[in-house]
Amino acid sequence: MFSAFERIRPAAALVARLVLGVIMAVHGWQKIFPRGALYQFAQSVAHMGFPYWMGYVAAFTELFGGAFLILGLLVHLAALGVAIDMGVAIIKVHLHHGLIGPQGYEFPLALFALAVVLIGTGPGYVAADTYAFRRGGR
Repeated sequence: MFSAFERIRPAAALVARLVLGVIMAVHGWQKIFPRGALYQFAQSVAHMGFPYWMGYVAAFTELFGGAFLILGLLVHLAALGVAIDMGVAIIKVHLHHGLIGPQGYEFPLALFALAVVLIGTGPGYVAADTYAFRRGGR
């Protein structure tokens, strides 16, 4: 019975990477590309007590972290960036709204958990990392 579950492991990692990657890339995109959006986001981050430049870091982490997850490239590092980004978002933005609700932390918590799973499991077989970093230099 468990062998059937083992056979879907590569597909499970691929699905996890694609779902998290698309969500993060889209969120990063909307923080960066509408004219003035990045500056406005950086200012909102500054109002939370962080240096404004951390808004730029968060937005680009979401965009490029998401893109790297989709490609399966540097998955552990990209997932770590996403986990940190979501952890900060939970603590600084969503936690006081409670778990459920329009600003609740249930969705960022799910993204955080998915990122942690990818940190632990890696990219799976269908990923650029798998081919780029094979043992034996191939």
